[in-house]
Amino acid sequence: MTSTTRAAVLYRANEPHRIRELQMEDPHPGEVVVRVGAAGICASDHHVMQGMTALPLPSVLGHEGAGTVESVGPGVTAVQPGDRCILSFVSNCGHCSSCRRGRSNLCDTNAATGTRQYDGTTRLTDAEGLGIPQMGKLGVFAERLVCPTQACYPVPDDVSMEAAALIGCCVTTGVGAVVNTPEIQPGSTVAVFGCGGVGLNVVQGAALMNAARIIAVDIHDHKLEFARGFGATDTVNARDVDAVKAVRELTGGGADFSYDVFGSPETTRNAVDSLGKGGTAVVVGLAGVEDSAPINLVDLVRAQKRILGCYYGFVSPHESFRTMVDLYRSGRLDVDGLVQRRYRLEQIDAAYADLARGENGRGVIVFD
Repeated sequence: MTSTTRAAVLYRANEPHRIRELQMEDPHPGEVVVRVGAAGICASDHHVMQGMTALPLPSVLGHEGAGTVESVGPGVTAVQPGDRCILSFVSNCGHCSSCRRGRSNLCDTNAATGTRQYDGTTRLTDAEGLGIPQMGKLGVFAERLVCPTQACYPVPDDVSMEAAALIGCCVTTGVGAVVNTPEIQPGSTVAVFGCGGVGLNVVQGAALMNAARIIAVDIHDHKLEFARGFGATDTVNARDVDAVKAVRELTGGGADFSYDVFGSPETTRNAVDSLGKGGTAVVVGLAGVEDSAPINLVDLVRAQKRILGCYYGFVSPHESFRTMVDLYRSGRLDVDGLVQRRYRLEQIDAAYADLARGENGRGVIVFD
């Protein structure tokens, strides 16, 4: 059996999306149908649109989202119709080596199957009969979608769809990157390179960890001022001054921890260079597929610096969702304040134009 869904389909990089009516198969065993409530405008999707990230096209993009379970496939018991859920773009299998070691955010099976469902097939087909993959097995730039049941994390009614969507990616990625960094402790000094949606949550994470100094670095004054509302104690405009020198001066020799949230050779190098002795640089942002960063190897050794990659907040998405929901409901985490712009599905290209211009906070596509 099939039904239909209305979705924004990207057929080629550097071209506008096409709003298409797609045929959608009923869920296979272990899968569910979700009616999407909200979808975040994230730079990771923009990288695909620009051809910077390898992803099969055409595809339905969108990996930061939340919705309501509409129906379930055979064998599904973890969720039921009516459940309001955060959607994880890593639907961990629970059986691979990474999952067994407690690193379900790095699930091997999920990575191997990519944009296709776990049986290697797609659920969406366009009018020409072309199978359309879904980013992260989700593709939340659609009114309805089929995804693995593992993607769904039920949340209470007092968590709005917009907040749930942001917890699905930028909140968990940013806050998780800090609170799960090994050896971070109260009183640490932290530098954050990039103050977009994820960067603001790195700032919030540092504030939750009672960092003594939280230095926000960006090239837009308005974004730096916005970051102060989420806990930044100092700001540095890298367009006006030497960001590394400024961070080292503000921290009296270098930060204890730095976070590259933008993801580029320059920002990664700056994050490492801004550290003091024994400092840790955490690379959160995804750079282009062929990018590499020039690191001073002598300084890396003599100053005993560390460089860590962090994907999806370091740990299990569902465990992170639980923590983020608890922090949000207790008022210790500001998710609602991140949402600055709302769009309809037809406005998706305008939404990404706003992101590219460096508008504050997060934009969200809202569905009926």
